[in-house]
Amino acid sequence: MPDSTETDRHCLVTGANRGLGLEFVRQLLSRGGRVVATCRHPGRATALNTLAGEHPGRLHVLPLDVAMARSRDELLRELPLVLDGARLGLLVNNAGVLHGGERFGQVSEAGLDTSLRTNAVGPFLLSQALAPLLADAGDGRAGAVVANLSSEIGSLARRHEFRTPSYAIGKAAQNMGSVLLARALAPRGIRVVALHPGWVRTDMGGPQATVSAGDAVAALLRVIDGLGPDDSGVFLDSNGQSVPW
Repeated sequence: MPDSTETDRHCLVTGANRGLGLEFVRQLLSRGGRVVATCRHPGRATALNTLAGEHPGRLHVLPLDVAMARSRDELLRELPLVLDGARLGLLVNNAGVLHGGERFGQVSEAGLDTSLRTNAVGPFLLSQALAPLLADAGDGRAGAVVANLSSEIGSLARRHEFRTPSYAIGKAAQNMGSVLLARALAPRGIRVVALHPGWVRTDMGGPQATVSAGDAVAALLRVIDGLGPDDSGVFLDSNGQSVPW
């Protein structure tokens, strides 16, 4: 049975064609939610399109390259038609990029630029643009949640080695974006959180990772469900414990 608090909630998930994004879509649908799933190439998103066929009217797949202004603008034009007057109760900024194999002395400007645009700038600007479509708190209802999929790799306090610098810098910048968005949206009762999912078996995490995508998303949804009215601008792991900035 779907969670009664989830039924008919409208959600948007970026980077939804695979990995954690696809698993968020699956689990939100299983809870009764209505989902807008975005990815760069919907025509190639076989698993996502199969889900759309299994959940007619409850899953809409739209194109989005979160790093491109034109693509974000196009989503903003299409989304109100899909929502049909409803507001978003959950925004999951999941789309991200990681460049492996970087070594000190060989880190490229292009790699840093791509990471910053995809992991930090894009999610921040998308959240800012979607703000009018996010549900406000009121009449006993909780406001929307903006969940930014971060990583402990973006924690300054936990960096004790030189590893994946472009990803680390991008996620650290995203964390600042989460804090700033939390402050901007607080008057409306909208909560913004940065979430560390753990080391997850996805294309990004690799086959040696310790946590399945299904378990990771289930844990993160429990954290989101458990957020209190003042739990905003925080950095949490999949157990709901604080991660140092």
